[in-house]
Amino acid sequence: MAETGYARVGDLSMYYEVHGTGRQCLLLHGAYMTIDAMGPLVSGLAMTRQVIAAEMQGHGRTADIDRPITYEQMADDTAGLARELGIDNADVFGYSMGGGVAVQLALRHPQVVRRLVVASAGFASDGMPPEALAMFPSITPEMFAGSPIEQEYLRLAPNPGDFPKLVEKLKQLDTTVFAWPKEEIRAIAAPTLIVLGDSDGVRLEHAVEFFKLRGGGVMGDLSGLPESQLAVLPGTTHYVPPGSGLLDRHEWLLAMIPPFLD
Repeated sequence: MAETGYARVGDLSMYYEVHGTGRQCLLLHGAYMTIDAMGPLVSGLAMTRQVIAAEMQGHGRTADIDRPITYEQMADDTAGLARELGIDNADVFGYSMGGGVAVQLALRHPQVVRRLVVASAGFASDGMPPEALAMFPSITPEMFAGSPIEQEYLRLAPNPGDFPKLVEKLKQLDTTVFAWPKEEIRAIAAPTLIVLGDSDGVRLEHAVEFFKLRGGGVMGDLSGLPESQLAVLPGTTHYVPPGSGLLDRHEWLLAMIPPFLD
């Protein structure tokens, strides 16, 4: 059985679960998601390590508070959770929004991050395809009516009526232009595994640039293998249709993430 609880991080009461034993791994979900949505990954990783999965501000069982949702703030929240749980140094996996949080955690709290897995995320907003950037401003709460995302929110959220607030805050997050300095990305100490689908919400060119900033893109035969790695999963989207999203490829992910972390 998982250990569950709430950690007080500033004004936020942050829900978390602890699964398994061994070396610690923080698991950070994507926008509109919950820990439950990452179930196969949580249970698979927990077979060989201790997985600490958290729900971000306004997501799942973590109630929203009166402030925007930003990558920087969520990274600070995650570092605060680590302190509350006595975690000095852990591996970190982040998917989509959680991938952006993971990068910011490595930038803002480098002592927390031993090794870093960034799935379906980049270091700049223009790393997303133009069609995604064009779509974000049109998002409304009504678009989620009857969807599994809305149903999970209504089932788990401490304040189910706050769903429109979450949509508005995540819309603001998705439409805010950002570009984290390349020299800072290059200087991240943690070896990094970058994972995306070949038809994902991250442009392939951006993922390659990210990989090169992390020391990749060399001829390993002559230079030696870099500490960081890049994986592009075939026939894989960001989230839909069901069965094709990156998290649906949990068998592939579980074949590559533990060896990288080890």
